[in-house]
Amino acid sequence: MAQITSVTSEALQAKLRQLLPSQQGFGEDLQASNVILPIIDLTETASGSSLRQDLQSAINFGGATAFDVVNATTTVASTGGFYRVIAGISSKAQSTAVVRASFIINDGASDKIIYGLETTNENDNYITAVNVDFVFFLRADDIFKITSSNLNVIVQGSVRQIADTSGNLVNPTGFTSE
Repeated sequence: MAQITSVTSEALQAKLRQLLPSQQGFGEDLQASNVILPIIDLTETASGSSLRQDLQSAINFGGATAFDVVNATTTVASTGGFYRVIAGISSKAQSTAVVRASFIINDGASDKIIYGLETTNENDNYITAVNVDFVFFLRADDIFKITSSNLNVIVQGSVRQIADTSGNLVNPTGFTSE
């Protein structure tokens, strides 16, 4: 037979108020029951991952592909999936020349600029520096490339796959869960 009893633990009630702020005005005691209620936890932690999302997407020595692009176009990822890129862009405009840095996804037929920096100046020595940190997705035949338009544009950073095309997480190289 089911029994319900009051729980008068101030510590549990304080935790409840902290986790569920909308419940602060209830004023009733917590209750416990001797009936077993199954709970199915569908979170990543319950499925075996012991990493928070921000830790799972960490750049790491073994899993990151570093790049240094100057006056060139470089392909940095060509396998389908989700990726995180962290980079710094510095550019120096000279005279009236336009200098560009572009992050591009190519589908085999055309380029799509997903992020870019363009600097132009009527005076010499105009310097721009920008940091970028974003996540992008490549389909099976897409490629991710970075373009620097001349010697005055430097793009340095790294890219790491954080999940495959099905959304299965790729943990940092060398990480082992407990």
